[in-house]
Amino acid sequence: MRACSADHGRVVWDVDTNRPYGGVNGIEAHGGSIDGPGTVVVVDGVVYTNSGYGYVGEATGNVLLAFTVDGK
Repeated sequence: MRACSADHGRVVWDVDTNRPYGGVNGIEAHGGSIDGPGTVVVVDGVVYTNSGYGYVGEATGNVLLAFTVDGK
């Protein structure tokens, strides 16, 4: 997943979501492919995306990720 500057179009940050994550419920989860429509939603300055799309050889996973400007 990448964020690009609206001013100049260059990449501001990027993240490979295909990795393990510690869940807020204490259970380990794993990211995977990001594919299909509607994978990103922005609410109150937080960017949400799912990671893990196990269709026709895609990398499976089971996380919902939230990205904020301040990292909280």
